[in-house]
Amino acid sequence: MHVSTLILPIHRWNEGRKVWQRAEDLGFHAAYTYDHLAWRIFRDGPWFGAIPTLTAAAAATERMRLGTLITSPNFRHPVTLAKDLITLDDVSGGRITLGIGAGGNGFDATTLRRTGEPPWTPRERADHLDEFVPLLDQLLREPSVTYEGEFYAANEARNIPGCVQRPRLPFAVAATGPRGQKLAARYGQGWVTTGDPKLFGTGTPVQSVAALRRQLDALAAAGAAVGRDTAGLDKILLTGFTPDRPLDSFDAFVDFAGTHFALGFTEIVLHWPVPESVFAADEKVFERIATEGLAQLG
Repeated sequence: MHVSTLILPIHRWNEGRKVWQRAEDLGFHAAYTYDHLAWRIFRDGPWFGAIPTLTAAAAATERMRLGTLITSPNFRHPVTLAKDLITLDDVSGGRITLGIGAGGNGFDATTLRRTGEPPWTPRERADHLDEFVPLLDQLLREPSVTYEGEFYAANEARNIPGCVQRPRLPFAVAATGPRGQKLAARYGQGWVTTGDPKLFGTGTPVQSVAALRRQLDALAAAGAAVGRDTAGLDKILLTGFTPDRPLDSFDAFVDFAGTHFALGFTEIVLHWPVPESVFAADEKVFERIATEGLAQLG
């Protein structure tokens, strides 16, 4: 069982360094950041790049794992991303996890499009991810890759010396649909979910648990379809998007974590508090969760 945090890339580095170092001091298993060009209500404020932020965080920390939740094909290309990830894995001493998924309809989906050009449909996003993940897997494993597909190409793309982590750094695939879950089962070392978005506004915690159980069952079925037992896959729940409020109090977190660890999740990710936002939380409660939460679960 692990408790991790997600730190929004909104801090200038003279302040951001302190946040990432504090996350390590508190004992979080991992600290992630969003890989977006801009995001929701934070669009009109500071928002820094995920890979440079993680590189700086790697230099400022020593033990804690680091990663993205999530990177998507909306504005990334497998060839350039592989080069950045190999470098980041080297700088961190092999502490990087890549959270990867199809992405959504936010600013990432439109920033690189021509005026009037619509974003990809959900099916088109899934089509891109189906090609993106296998190619990225190959690029991170092999010293030279030549490939030509429907969406991506690589011509003698060189990636020497490769990742510190062998055979490559781990993928945590964010997916709730059958195509994405098959990718998670085939290529992932972890699987990520935020729950059922339809329940966020009007659902109940009980309904959310039932929905997550169905997702876990579907993941197991996807694994069976590709010949892989997903029991050993890390199951990562990014909180903040279900009807639960685990940061309301220490006891609320203990109850939430106990329920979800029993369900089969191996890692719970909490947003680092951001005052006057949807991620506002009592910092003393948050720090107590980080330092004492798992001990209360036995």
